[in-house]
Amino acid sequence: MTRTDSPPARDERSQLATFLDYTRATALAKCDGLSRENAVRSPLPGSPLMTLAGIVNHLRWVEYYWFEVVFLGGEDEGPWTDEDPDREMRIAVDMPLADVLREYREQSARYRELVAAHDLDTLAVRERHGRRPDLRWIVLHLIEETARHNGHIDIIREILDGTTGD
Repeated sequence: MTRTDSPPARDERSQLATFLDYTRATALAKCDGLSRENAVRSPLPGSPLMTLAGIVNHLRWVEYYWFEVVFLGGEDEGPWTDEDPDREMRIAVDMPLADVLREYREQSARYRELVAAHDLDTLAVRERHGRRPDLRWIVLHLIEETARHNGHIDIIREILDGTTGD
């Protein structure tokens, strides 16, 4: 995944796809050189689930939910439960960071193809909050979600080991 915010063309699809990939690649880049210990450390006492591995795993599963479950109408086989709605963040502490990052990369590649294969006006199979969002809305939502969590990743990484960056 190339990390660029410069789309190859000026059309809407290119711009949306480029920015989604840019935010994904930023999350991955911010984990470069991260130690296993720091990947699962939570430096925020009031937010014990906010680990870098947990956030990236959350991003992976959020995309799964919006693309597989809402857009395509598949069964929800995510790790969350009613008793543990944030389980995707919790289980990441027991996973090697390389696996978390690999799964996110592989899934991103699949969803990049899904977005390329559908018109942005295509409505999701499932309703969410009483309406069926179109693919455009889902992509915009995932850009927002990933960018917001990149801010968390940025701050946590700086607290953990002083690493800052673009």
